[in-house]
Amino acid sequence: MSDVAAIHNLVQKRNSLKAEIAKIIVGQDTVVDQILLCIFSGGHALLVGVPGLAKTLMVNTLAQALGLDFKRIQFTPDLMPSDILGSEILDENRHFKFIRGPIFSNIILADEINRTPPKTQAALLEAMQERSVTIAGHNYKLDLPYFVLATQNPIEQEGTYPLPEAQLDRFMFAIKLDYPSFEEEVQVVKRTTSDSHSVINPLFTAQEIIEFQHLIRRIPVADNVIEYAVTLVSKTRPDNPLSNEFVKNYLDWGAGPRASQNLILAAKANAAFNGKFSPDIEDVKAVATGILRHRIIKNYKADAEGITEEMIIDKLI
Repeated sequence: MSDVAAIHNLVQKRNSLKAEIAKIIVGQDTVVDQILLCIFSGGHALLVGVPGLAKTLMVNTLAQALGLDFKRIQFTPDLMPSDILGSEILDENRHFKFIRGPIFSNIILADEINRTPPKTQAALLEAMQERSVTIAGHNYKLDLPYFVLATQNPIEQEGTYPLPEAQLDRFMFAIKLDYPSFEEEVQVVKRTTSDSHSVINPLFTAQEIIEFQHLIRRIPVADNVIEYAVTLVSKTRPDNPLSNEFVKNYLDWGAGPRASQNLILAAKANAAFNGKFSPDIEDVKAVATGILRHRIIKNYKADAEGITEEMIIDKLI
């Protein structure tokens, strides 16, 4: 199949996938779109939302529709790295045998990742970056495609361990979940309080998703689009000549080079989802907020004046 035909195929399959997800998930179109951009770009996502907004259900539904294995890890203050990576045990023949942990799956839901100490948070880093796990000197490759979706509760701060900037940077998107609208909530209540069950049909295989990920990377990008993405990221850095007074007043730190890479990858995926054969500046703008919001660090002045990350990004786009 040529790349042109493959993009047409991706557009159709993505529309079918969204229809399949809509059997279970009401609304949340933007959230689903950003998660799909992440999966097909080969990135990871951080989902920020209060409890009860169907974060777990959404990821479970996605995994079923994508035909992938799914594991959920509930992060708690007493969780140890071996609880998620696996550990070596002595078997009945007195040989060490490795028992795989829940991290060995295609889609991992890291629920409330900020409730576990840094030691366990760091156990995810190698898996996210290298797609492999090292235990007792042995390196184990993870099955591809591999996608981590971590959730955070923004209102609960007691007994939490905020993710360090280096780990936040590993997430391609930070996706905010809002409350559903009145009509959507009525739909949710109707669906969840009846006895009917929707069946989710798997539409992909793991190999198909890997091929689509390679397809997205092969999409050509014009130099002016790459320059726009790099300029946009440079503008978030207060000490950069390209930044404006607004950024210098309200930001302590800007985004790093990984933000520029992710902007282009996500713009490629966004273009492919819309049947385009090359991304333009509009595609970069479409993904900029989700990619930059967790990579810029506001100062105390921005907090005091109620300036949000989204307001700063809007000033730069």
